[in-house]
Amino acid sequence: MDRREGIVTMGGNPVTLLGKEIKVGDKAPDFTVLKNDMTPYSLKDAGDSVKIISVVPSVDTGVCELQTINFNETATELGDVVIFTISVDLPFAQKRFCGTHGIDKAITLSDHKDLSFGLNYGFVMEESRLLARGVIVLDKDNTVRYVEYVKEVGTHPDYDKVMEEVKRLI
Repeated sequence: MDRREGIVTMGGNPVTLLGKEIKVGDKAPDFTVLKNDMTPYSLKDAGDSVKIISVVPSVDTGVCELQTINFNETATELGDVVIFTISVDLPFAQKRFCGTHGIDKAITLSDHKDLSFGLNYGFVMEESRLLARGVIVLDKDNTVRYVEYVKEVGTHPDYDKVMEEVKRLI
């Protein structure tokens, strides 16, 4: 298994990321996660739309909450773009979060069971078994067009760069 150190910090402390690092130009690997109703969901289920994959450690933290809300609001402006928020939160917690915060456009997905997404995209923090914060943009053919592993897990991704790339693709 690939291990990368020093790419990301959490609370200022370096963490080890597990899994293969994703890069621009890569064909996006498939993954299987769980929807809020506990049914499996994979990349191919999203069809041939442009995709934003918003990766967060837990929807129950402030920055993750704001990131998820931001992308949910963005979804209404973009049209044919599928937006996922992926964390290792249990599907029940994600469902509660969506209901509480009116998340109705972005799809929350749980990687808690197998870490399929986290390992295939290199976002698993070994020390906590949480996903590091980041964003990936895929084109309609599931080619990676933008990747950000946020340097400090407690900070926001670069929303402007994400939107710049998405607008080029739609």
